[in-house]
Amino acid sequence: MATSGTQHIVLVGGGYIGMYTALRLQRKLRRGEARVTVIDPQSYLTYQPFLPEAAAGSLEPRHVVVPLRRVLRRCTVLTGTVTRIEHGRRRVTMQPMDGPPRELSYDQIVVAPGSVARTLPIPGLRERAVGFKTIEEAIYLRNWVLARLDLAATTDDPQVRRRALSFVFVGGGYAGIEAFAELQDMAAGALRYFEGIAVPDMRWVLVEATGRILPEVSRELSSYTAQRLTERGMEVHLNTRLVSCVGGQVVLDDGTEFAAQTVVWTAGVRANPVLANSDLPRDERGRLPCNPQLQVIGADDNPVAGAWSAGDCAAVPDLSQPGQLCGPSAQHAVRQARTLGDNLAAAMRGRALATYRHAYVGSVASLGLHKGVAEVYGIKLRGYPAWLMHRSYHWSRVPTVNRKFRVGLDWALALFFRRDLVSLGQLQNPRWALQSATAASAQHENGAQTS
Repeated sequence: MATSGTQHIVLVGGGYIGMYTALRLQRKLRRGEARVTVIDPQSYLTYQPFLPEAAAGSLEPRHVVVPLRRVLRRCTVLTGTVTRIEHGRRRVTMQPMDGPPRELSYDQIVVAPGSVARTLPIPGLRERAVGFKTIEEAIYLRNWVLARLDLAATTDDPQVRRRALSFVFVGGGYAGIEAFAELQDMAAGALRYFEGIAVPDMRWVLVEATGRILPEVSRELSSYTAQRLTERGMEVHLNTRLVSCVGGQVVLDDGTEFAAQTVVWTAGVRANPVLANSDLPRDERGRLPCNPQLQVIGADDNPVAGAWSAGDCAAVPDLSQPGQLCGPSAQHAVRQARTLGDNLAAAMRGRALATYRHAYVGSVASLGLHKGVAEVYGIKLRGYPAWLMHRSYHWSRVPTVNRKFRVGLDWALALFFRRDLVSLGQLQNPRWALQSATAASAQHENGAQTS
């Protein structure tokens, strides 16, 4: 147990910033020097760059998540949602999974709840679309896409078949492109097991509001990616917006209209709304303004004592590009967390704080098995070399030796066996079998009583 007077550090969020900062503090702080508490709605970190491969069946979903309690053994991990931050009182309110809210006091706080999907008031979006930020959404999409192939192979209604085989992705950033390409590649590979369906029967549509996809890479690689996707029979609509998807009828502002049972929304992120329920300063986009030492700053640019932030919800200046802010990427988050952990320890000991300065490495993206694009230290790669670079880079970055081994084993097995393409559709409704049996039993009993 911590002794009286021991500082309490609360980390709001168990994502890249929360977990890596806590790991850093575990190494930097002496036992009894501080108590560290991590609060997150999930008890695990999701390594999001591997979500497309998990959705496509190239990786076991459990291998792309890291249990927080397993790696943060010297920290307290609480599973719940932070609903309010009162920094003036040094109090944070948490809603557990069940039961009444709980209030915790702290001396230092790291506010890093991450981001949520940035949505627009598009008719039908809330009812029809699914996002692509969590492992649950990745598993759902894999099962859903395979179930659409099952439906198309079973029905004799051409309209039902066309709707089932039409897939729409909105957003041409990394998340959207990789999910779009990986799932199409999986579906195309699965068709060998479905009679009467060929690749041209499927319709894969990408909708991007700007004039290019993958803005993180050069225009040359962006154009290359769009060309390769088009060659695979996929549609790329640039400078186009989704107008409506009511009832599964997709309407684009370029006049395109068709029916589709699948709409995936990956069009950007925004700061977590919990920041609105705090007394900490925010910028015009709802983020916490920070200095290069990752301290939250007020209107006078002076640090707010005891408040720190980084990652998607923080506006951190990018010293490598004066006047710019660090983007919401895992590459920034992991590096910021190291600096943040060091600075927290330094602040407690009265030492000078380090400055976060990012050395840009590059960007990598997978476009399906053995296909990809990469731009690393100015070197542009395409096809198989880029795909290999993508896997090598992210394998080196996935947390813990345990997960590195399991991911590597998944890839090694894939050299000898095809992807496991099974739709476990009832995962979305696990009570279906028992409910059906109960309904049938009740109907049988009613019939017996009637007779």
